[in-house]
Amino acid sequence: MIGPVALLPWLALAAHTAVNAALLRRPPRDATTAERVAVLLPLRDEAHRVTPCLRALLAQAGTARLEVIVLDDGSSDGTAEVVRAVAGDRVRLLAGAEPPPGWLGKPYACAQLADAAGDADVLVFVDADVVLAPDAVAGAVTALRAARAQLLSPYPRISGAGRLVQPLLQWSWLTFLPLRAMERSPRPSLAAAGGQWLVADRAAYRRAGGHAAVRGEVLEDIALARAVKRAGGRIALADGSRLADCRMYDSWRELSDGYAKSLWASFGSPAGAAAAVLLLTMLYVAPPVAAAGFLVAGRPRAALWCGCAYVLGVVGRVVSAAATGGRSWPDPLAHPLSIVVFAALVGRSFTRRRRGLLSWRGRPLMEGHSHVR
Repeated sequence: MIGPVALLPWLALAAHTAVNAALLRRPPRDATTAERVAVLLPLRDEAHRVTPCLRALLAQAGTARLEVIVLDDGSSDGTAEVVRAVAGDRVRLLAGAEPPPGWLGKPYACAQLADAAGDADVLVFVDADVVLAPDAVAGAVTALRAARAQLLSPYPRISGAGRLVQPLLQWSWLTFLPLRAMERSPRPSLAAAGGQWLVADRAAYRRAGGHAAVRGEVLEDIALARAVKRAGGRIALADGSRLADCRMYDSWRELSDGYAKSLWASFGSPAGAAAAVLLLTMLYVAPPVAAAGFLVAGRPRAALWCGCAYVLGVVGRVVSAAATGGRSWPDPLAHPLSIVVFAALVGRSFTRRRRGLLSWRGRPLMEGHSHVR
């Protein structure tokens, strides 16, 4: 029978989202740090979008001892020339080597950058599609120390293509992940991170094995967080939307290809992916569909309760968007459609993996691996 008690799962999830949003760490503005900081920027065919990122890194304030190190990972589009034109000798530009057997491209690029960081106290990994505010690096380092963590993931505001699915990452963290428990728990399986912007204590990074410990992982960010935990360190998530903007994809094709190369790795197995998609469908797609069916069948009371479940799902998305710099209206109204699109992307990712079609930035699947850069 459909009634108020049946709404408890949706009420609990919406409440959990709100609590996590209230507890979410936020790096301070106008912070300063005296620590030695190395900002590490891996690039592969990023000539078309690296300029705003570079200019933002060169404009960092509050970090008296900061070095920007850039690695050109075999680009064929003139990325290195753009870096020289924009930054000149204000950054250290390295020529990356081809990944050795067993390594993926991005982990190897990050490992080379970390090795070049010298005696830095803190390593800040940034992707080329991230544009930082002038006080972002100092604020993130301050937040890392305030959280007593060894790895901090300040998630940027996401812009560009994909309004239906891109916000689902932050929403899923806030809705299903116990953030404070994740920080306190030593369990490596209870970990989350976003590789667009990572801040690491260099000594702890070394103890965890650095990127060598995650050399074959397509989701090297989450794998690195787990490695830090295994080495006895702590990790933390933060809302970095006030300090960083990330335009991940410019078109639906880019988004679809980007998700295809990594979504399969987010689940333990096809069965795990199917279970997760089924749960999300039952929670967020079924209620509005059932509400419409009940209305047609002349059962307005049942339709009302199903409609309330849908509204609670929308509320969770509104809270998540407001907490992480997203669009809090009217996009959350399309939450059921977001789940349907996400499910289709998961299916496409597993299909392309099974057919051996996964590649990224011109690097196909490596022999003997199911991972790409």
